Amino acid sequence: MHQKKITSAGEKIEAGRKVLIMLHGRGASAEDILTLAAHLQVKDYALIAPQATNHTWYPYSFMMPPQQNEPWLSSALKLVDDIVHDLNHSGIRNEDIYFSGFSQGACLTLEYIARHAKKWGGAAAFTGGLIGDEIYQDHYAGNFENTPVFIGTSDPDPHVPLARVQETTSVLKTLGASVTTKVYPHMGHTINHDEIETANRLIFGA
Repeated sequence: MHQKKITSAGEKIEAGRKVLIMLHGRGASAEDILTLAAHLQVKDYALIAPQATNHTWYPYSFMMPPQQNEPWLSSALKLVDDIVHDLNHSGIRNEDIYFSGFSQGACLTLEYIARHAKKWGGAAAFTGGLIGDEIYQDHYAGNFENTPVFIGTSDPDPHVPLARVQETTSVLKTLGASVTTKVYPHMGHTINHDEIETANRLIFGA
């Protein structure tokens, strides 16, 4: 199960401060995902990056039935929720909490916010989609109140089918998010410059 091992960077967490929760991909680390912050317009943000046990948030593909990724998936979602509650307790409003993630971290980002749809600061998911062998509509509830969400992905991508990205976009819009999805032909499983610029323009630099 995941422990609350968190690497912090950027500004001090205090009321009125924007906070970015950054979720790393499979096989990566908190330190790895924090390097992405150098390319984002978050110099005034507090940065929080939790570390997954054994460098993976859940053991199998995000397209597997959710129960096959338990208890790790629920533990990962609870860890993110615990971080949010800690921030709230420190005086940080949900509207000042932002999310970003790559690959498995992007899937976890999207799954968490969809299960807790409310007015967040924003979210940037670099190659990811909602988790499960199908979309489980009963998992998702709330109202994003036009929270900006960016999803970037390759077509094709070796891990994330474009159809799931499109389904995810639809679910988030139904929940009231302002979603921008960009598909890059043959980009590969990475993050490109246009994704960074788009995330900065729509979310972090807004």
